[in-house]
Amino acid sequence: QVQLVESGGGLVQAGDSLRLSCAASGRTFSIYAIAWFRQAPGKEREFVVGISSSGASTTYTDFVKGRFTISRDNAKNTVYLQMNSLKPEDTAVYYCAARPWAVSGTSSEYPFWGQGTQVTVSS
Repeated sequence: QVQLVESGGGLVQAGDSLRLSCAASGRTFSIYAIAWFRQAPGKEREFVVGISSSGASTTYTDFVKGRFTISRDNAKNTVYLQMNSLKPEDTAVYYCAARPWAVSGTSSEYPFWGQGTQVTVSS
């Protein structure tokens, strides 16, 4: 099993940047793909970006390509999400989630979740 804790959210203005972190406990972090999902008020949770267990493969949704970058440091059991050029529509609670090996865009395929971190982008 793995436990996940997100951090780094906050209130920023449009065009600003934030870096989210997802810190994991457990000795087997390196076998887990990690994804970031987000959920805005009144909307369903949606996949944002994911990184494979080795870090060799990443998957981005179109609405964050060129603005967000995911990376991982398996030695520190941490995944990072660098978010640049933030827009008001990026406002949401951001969750990291883990599943073995490969990224999936389907939230139900992730057995492990963090508690979420709020990102608010003002216009």
